[in-house]
Amino acid sequence: MDYKKTDAAHSTVTRNVIDMAMDTGNIYESVAIIGKRANQISQEMKEELDGKLKEFATHTDNLEEIFENREQIEISKFYEALPKPVAIAINEFDNGDVYFRNPAKEEGEL
Repeated sequence: MDYKKTDAAHSTVTRNVIDMAMDTGNIYESVAIIGKRANQISQEMKEELDGKLKEFATHTDNLEEIFENREQIEISKFYEALPKPVAIAINEFDNGDVYFRNPAKEEGEL
């Protein structure tokens, strides 16, 4: 996913709890869905960042020979400036972009 194009908030936003519970009928279920999606986004971002930073990895045993790489610093700053995974997950949930289902409800157990 391209996180550069997301319109998620970069800071804290007050949300209406009732609106968040509209899709599922239960606020706790909505929060669990958002939390699981945030974990997925966080993993994707971490893997992408690790892949980009591995290009700059040097394998030296001497701690005195640490070099500052301008490109590595710019990549790190870019990822720090992105919205947090929870904000992206809430934005996706509000827009209806998250697919979720509850197998227990489908089978009629609840």
